[in-house]
Amino acid sequence: MLKLYGGQRTRASIVQWYLEEKQIPYKFVMLDMQAGEHRQPEYLKINPMGKLPAIVEGDFTLWESGAILLYLAEKHGEIEASLEKRSVINQWIVFANATLGPGLFIADSREKEKPKLLTPLNEILNKQPFLMGEEFTVVDVAVGSLLIYTQLMLRLDISEYQAVGDYIKRLMGRDGFKNSIGKR
Repeated sequence: MLKLYGGQRTRASIVQWYLEEKQIPYKFVMLDMQAGEHRQPEYLKINPMGKLPAIVEGDFTLWESGAILLYLAEKHGEIEASLEKRSVINQWIVFANATLGPGLFIADSREKEKPKLLTPLNEILNKQPFLMGEEFTVVDVAVGSLLIYTQLMLRLDISEYQAVGDYIKRLMGRDGFKNSIGKR
């Protein structure tokens, strides 16, 4: 069985959301970061960086939430064989972790970056319910989780981005979300 290693306030909850959405069996292993369990030799064998999340499935280990999401999506049939489709999914997941997250969570650049990021997202979501079109995908977990966290953690005012606000509500209403991030 797949093991997901996580801790309080880590991106493990993002991976957990995807596992819940796809109904993939897993065991959640909560590490006490305050006690330094993520820095112990047993865990450093899984992730030498000592960061969370990580997964272990048999002899296979993987860390970094974006890489884990891509692995799970490909393994469980969400990502087609098409190089183009895989590349677009990769693009959105890299965008979430490298552009959207820093743009909205780094206080010094937030006000400058917010309109640059949320305006095009709002335009996309005005035309379709999910980022890739009509269907919920792994992309919505990667990008949507960060948008949701801006509301839960930062209380970021997004009132001028109605489609983004509606998207967040749609995502938070999903059972997979309720059974993961929504429980915290």
